[in-house]
Amino acid sequence: MLPVLPALRELLPGGLQRGSVVAAGDCSLLCLVLAAGASIAGGWCAIAGLPDLGVVAAADAGLDPGRLLLIADPGEGWPQVVASLLDGCELVLLRPPARPSAQVRRRLEAVARRHGGVLVVAGDWDGAQCRLIVARQEWTGIGSGHGRLRARLVQVVADGRGAAARPRARWLWLPGPDGAVAVVATGIGGLGIGGLAGRDGETGGVASPWRGMSAG
Repeated sequence: MLPVLPALRELLPGGLQRGSVVAAGDCSLLCLVLAAGASIAGGWCAIAGLPDLGVVAAADAGLDPGRLLLIADPGEGWPQVVASLLDGCELVLLRPPARPSAQVRRRLEAVARRHGGVLVVAGDWDGAQCRLIVARQEWTGIGSGHGRLRARLVQVVADGRGAAARPRARWLWLPGPDGAVAVVATGIGGLGIGGLAGRDGETGGVASPWRGMSAG
């Protein structure tokens, strides 16, 4: 298993299964946070197909820039690029440029199993062993039509196959007022949260307080 941050342990008991594919929806912050645990533990990680994510955004999420490969545009031969990355990295974060065929999916899944890596997909992936989505989200900091966005509260739902078949949902700060990801320690009532901003990672174009990346 690859470790995950403490805030994700109830959603992913034991961590990320080596050799598996994890579909993490369109929330870039959630994708980065999924990779942070492996990076902190000393593993090499790669990000492919997400040109809006840079070193600063990755470092803010907890990844070690010294053990990170960035491929903004893997090109038409992206399956071969991802296969090569899985050969040398514990975790690869990928946004496919197009919906992969069943043949491409089976090939990359086989590569992940052979090398014991984890493929985290920013989006959906037919046959993924585990799926996480941001089902609801709310921002803090907006008062009566004014203020600054300071933190985001999200409800993350995880399900999948096998041991991950039973859905689990947790409210997280992503990010919290201090910029970190954390489990919400109290019920959401009375937290002073602003109106619901969107579903499944969409924020209506509102910028994230994390540097160097969009709110999605």
